Amino acid sequence: MNAYVPIFVLGAIALAFAVFSVVIASVVGPKRYNRAKLEAYECGIEPLPPTAGFVQRIPIKYYLTAMLFIIFDIEIVFLYPWAVAFDSLGWFGLAAMTLFIVNVSVAYAYEWRRGGLSWE
Repeated sequence: MNAYVPIFVLGAIALAFAVFSVVIASVVGPKRYNRAKLEAYECGIEPLPPTAGFVQRIPIKYYLTAMLFIIFDIEIVFLYPWAVAFDSLGWFGLAAMTLFIVNVSVAYAYEWRRGGLSWE
């Protein structure tokens, strides 16, 4: 149990710092409220109240951007450990990563075809 004491102390310090930062920011920080700050942020779309029971539609462009982020994020999460352990993986590791890159390329091609990579 003595081996875990430094981990618990570090966790307590991190928690105390987070709580202290939030409290001190709310006490000392400026309090300039306006209409724009109080509204929910919806990816740049002005939030409108639902009319006659219909909800405002969000353009597909926002979903494509989110999908692009997920593709980049997943690719980096799996490529980094592979690059670190490249020497010990051998040909199997190279074949597995080639298959992974091919699968990710399918998602990139879909994104490109749907117009998710054109920033107008």
